[in-house]
Amino acid sequence: MLLFLLAIVGGFALTIWAADRFVEGAAATARSLGITPLVIGLTVMAIGTSAPEIAASALAALQGHPGLGVGNAVGSNIANIGLILGVTALIRPLTLTSSTLRRELPLLVLVTFLCVLFLANGQLERTEALLMFLLMVLALIWTVKIARNPEADDPMVTDLSAQVPQAERLGSALGQLALGLVVLLGAAQLLVWGAVGLAEAFGVSDLVIGLTIVAIGTSLPELATCIAAVLKRHYDLVLGNVLGSNLFNLLVVLPIPGLLAPGPLPDGVMSRDIPVMLGLTLLVVILARGFGGHRRITRMAGLTLLLMFIAYQASLFLTNPVVMR
Repeated sequence: MLLFLLAIVGGFALTIWAADRFVEGAAATARSLGITPLVIGLTVMAIGTSAPEIAASALAALQGHPGLGVGNAVGSNIANIGLILGVTALIRPLTLTSSTLRRELPLLVLVTFLCVLFLANGQLERTEALLMFLLMVLALIWTVKIARNPEADDPMVTDLSAQVPQAERLGSALGQLALGLVVLLGAAQLLVWGAVGLAEAFGVSDLVIGLTIVAIGTSLPELATCIAAVLKRHYDLVLGNVLGSNLFNLLVVLPIPGLLAPGPLPDGVMSRDIPVMLGLTLLVVILARGFGGHRRITRMAGLTLLLMFIAYQASLFLTNPVVMR
């Protein structure tokens, strides 16, 4: 069991390092090709921050553990809202001022409801997975269109421009991108092996491990990024990271098990986990849109989100008792 725990810890550490190299390399490559910082921030960097989830989900599905991939996608969305937004709002209240983000909020709600509709039959099949990927392409096209015509005073433009790496020599940027990808795949393999072994040792399902340990671990890069952003008072960047990550988790990470290992959803996903994800998504959209014109996630709201996340995590273990094997 100790070996499995060490594999998970090592996998997380390597994932954080590799994800950072991958994002830096991808962004620098795009910058070298003349793509604008806002487009890079809303697309390339958003995809890059979901790279750990994508790698872990794909490897888990290929190795016959699709429940781990489903749990990783849904659990990461829950962690992004409950844990990441909860913690960052406790550090400093988050105020939404970006018109770009205000236009992305309805997109996240629409995508969430469409994914719930696709999964309502309790199956995750290739047709549904392909439809989700198609939605991702359409969402990217829509996002690029917005990014090319931002409002002049949108603070998101300034924040993202500061975050996007400067252009490098194309060869150097591609080398950094390749290194990050190779290490990321190795780290994901280590993480999946440790997670599956731990699930078997404790007698819990792949789904529960995916919803808890793996989801939280693969969300650590976003947590670090968001804490750094909120300390610099880049509040729109925090919300943008979470919204972008959740969108990619739904339309890229979640469909992967359906594409590689289609079949019925694990027990509890539709009755417990999807409703929690949907409820938290609607709650954060309501908070971000604001009441009476005040688009603000207060410290009290952050504490509420964090307590909801803790209660959900506790319920998973209370309803899935650990049995040592």
